Amino acid sequence: MKALLDQSALTDLAERLVEAAQKAGADAADAVAVRSVSIGVEVRDGALEESERSEGDDVGLRVFVGRKQAVVSTNDIGRADVDTLASRAVAMARVAPDDLYAGLADKQRLSHRHPELDLVDPDIPDVSELENRAHTAERAGLAVKGVSKSGGASASAGIGGMVLVTSDGFHGAYLASRRGFSMMAIAGEGTGMERDYDYTSALHESDLEAPEEVGRRAGERAIRRINPRKVKTQQVPVIFEPRVASSLIGHLAGAANGASVARKSSFLKDKLGEKIFASGIRVVDDPLRKRGLRSHPFDGEGVAVKKMNLVEDGVLTSWFLDSATARELGMTTTGHASRGVSSPPSPSPTNLHLEPGALTPEQLIAETGTGFYVTDLIGMGTNLVTGDYSRGAAGFWIENGELTYAVSEVTIAGHLFDMFRTLTPANDLAFKYGTNAPTLRVEGLTVAGQ
Repeated sequence: MKALLDQSALTDLAERLVEAAQKAGADAADAVAVRSVSIGVEVRDGALEESERSEGDDVGLRVFVGRKQAVVSTNDIGRADVDTLASRAVAMARVAPDDLYAGLADKQRLSHRHPELDLVDPDIPDVSELENRAHTAERAGLAVKGVSKSGGASASAGIGGMVLVTSDGFHGAYLASRRGFSMMAIAGEGTGMERDYDYTSALHESDLEAPEEVGRRAGERAIRRINPRKVKTQQVPVIFEPRVASSLIGHLAGAANGASVARKSSFLKDKLGEKIFASGIRVVDDPLRKRGLRSHPFDGEGVAVKKMNLVEDGVLTSWFLDSATARELGMTTTGHASRGVSSPPSPSPTNLHLEPGALTPEQLIAETGTGFYVTDLIGMGTNLVTGDYSRGAAGFWIENGELTYAVSEVTIAGHLFDMFRTLTPANDLAFKYGTNAPTLRVEGLTVAGQ
């Protein structure tokens, strides 16, 4: 385990690559090394179906010759010839087209003090422990009355991180652990079968939910979906449970991505500084949240990161920017560069959430009268260029302010501008995913059924 936590060899390799690139004629360079180790098991009907382990270190070198850039990468760390890689990268850059916005991050933006975010649980469980957790979750799901079979259960654990070195003097490294388990339950018989799942994921063992709870919830969710009905096409309020509500915030993040804005392929491209949500709505991105699933002490260019309110009092205040997209838009990076070893950085969110409101989910449902409570979304029918929204959905019909019968095989449709403007959050925000939201109600969506 100590060997996994020691990134000194990767740091040394990254430093040598940057030095070799400069000797080969690069005006500037950075090197990123990525470590990943994961183990996982899958069980079904009490038997082990699959057990796997993957382990690897990868390294990428990015070089600049004037306004030209190129990237080379390898996963053969042990036999990596730094001089050959550097010479190849510089030769590629010299014949690449000019990129007016390419370059390292501005030196004054670099992180020099890396905060401790408690990202590593060093005790990685072994395969037998993971198998036991998966079996426990499966047994709990099958024990729920009405569950007819298992769709399988899985458990996994791992550790990963990165090293970044730049020719401007930045050196940084971090690691994060990850573990979790899930269970899928199937209820009903014949053509009336329904399925649902539940899972838990965290960086630290102590933050995971019990496998018994995960399995039980999967079973209970599956039996609730038995004997679904269809509904007539109509416009009603739609309530999204937290597990699917986070997708709406994900759509906001995609449209607020600086790369999409620069390409003019976002329906929000002209909305910076405008109110797109109701007053009081705040959407926060926080890369420094301790034990956050997407936390990190610096971004993919070495830029210092900080908490950012993407939406404040309903107003869109910023884009997600890395250095290149910031230069193209005439702005400053927000510290949201993300990268792998084989491509230049690009902007992406970190720990993103919509802050909770005042009402409980039960109050939100009771106020609704008649509507649709969504527990599952299907398909990718969201156009971030136009803002048009259309997704297959399943859930429960709301009558007289209460959840009644299961509904499936319907489509919900609207426009993201209208959805954001009429969105009301409940007070049940929990940090379970990379993007989180409480229960959300959206007014006047079209539910297309019979």
